[in-house]
Amino acid sequence: MSTDLDHPFADLPSGLVEELLQRTGEVGQALLASFDELQSQKTSRREQLASSALLGRESDYEYVTAPTTCGIDGSYAVERLLAMDLVAAAAVAMEGLTPPSDNRFWPEPRHQVMIETEPHDADTGTIARALMMGMELSLAVQAPHDVVFVDGSLTTPIIFLNQALNKIQEDAQHLRISQELLARANEILEAYLVILKAHRSDKYWVALPKYTTRREIGESLRWPESQDDRSVLTGVLEPGEITRPTDLQKPKQPWHLNTNPIKTNGITKLAQEITACLYEIQVVYYRPYPWLPALRLEMSRAVAGAPARLVSVLRAIKHQCGAPAMMEPYPLYMADRMAKSLAAAIPTFRQITSQHMAETYQGDVGDIFLGLHGYRTETGR
Repeated sequence: MSTDLDHPFADLPSGLVEELLQRTGEVGQALLASFDELQSQKTSRREQLASSALLGRESDYEYVTAPTTCGIDGSYAVERLLAMDLVAAAAVAMEGLTPPSDNRFWPEPRHQVMIETEPHDADTGTIARALMMGMELSLAVQAPHDVVFVDGSLTTPIIFLNQALNKIQEDAQHLRISQELLARANEILEAYLVILKAHRSDKYWVALPKYTTRREIGESLRWPESQDDRSVLTGVLEPGEITRPTDLQKPKQPWHLNTNPIKTNGITKLAQEITACLYEIQVVYYRPYPWLPALRLEMSRAVAGAPARLVSVLRAIKHQCGAPAMMEPYPLYMADRMAKSLAAAIPTFRQITSQHMAETYQGDVGDIFLGLHGYRTETGR
């Protein structure tokens, strides 16, 4: 069966396609120049890392058996219909690979999901995204595994939650998903604090952002501002090498969480503890295999600062990154694929709903199909 991927230019004007193709040579030369610059500076930057005591190897730590793992990811979708908005948010937890001799905690993936109809509102996506993030945090804390991989940065939840709470305070309190977020806010923030503190000696939460522009190491070693740490370290680190734990780059504005819409005792103190813990986040870059880029790992200082705990994290990542086709740990890769499927499923859900409505509607069924006509789907993760 033919798909859009088989004919990528089918719906584009021929003149537009021709101009794009003419530009490929110029774009390729610019990318090649940037790549050559990174490669030419590899030796000097390795020397900088070594002389600054930032370069290490996984062999510097004691060997440990592979810990149990799981990966958490989520997504949300807002289907803009003629009569209303259809909103869905979900988070998925996938267990990592285990040896045949070990018992599995979960026979199948765990999840949390919410689907609602809402009146048209520009802020719906912002609220749904925060609710999705809350589901991810909740699953991450509930997971019984030794190492829990979280998609994105450890600072992402406070950004998404603060944006949503600001919108709720302004004019989005009437949305059902706003009330759901407020009802779960205390539980979500408590889970967030547990992850940031990571005080349990048998439990480690690690965030793996796929894309980041942060430059903790680049700033300290005065690398060019145009080059982020991950791109540079992918060329500098050899397989099995890591960077020593480094403090997370400080934000230009202090971390803030608007707790005014949340009517729960002690919520202000809880928010203050969270913002204080954000300044204790540590960053490690690790390249387990030659086919992988340098992976950015964000974790609590309690984990990064304890060699016995840090080596368990490194061992977990290496054990779950054995397949060259996956550019991240297996459970995170699978959770990501499952979460991405949410947006694709929403139109089908809408179609089934419209059929059920048509069976009992007393008026013209054409009104139903017209009112549930979808104009576009807004998605995110």
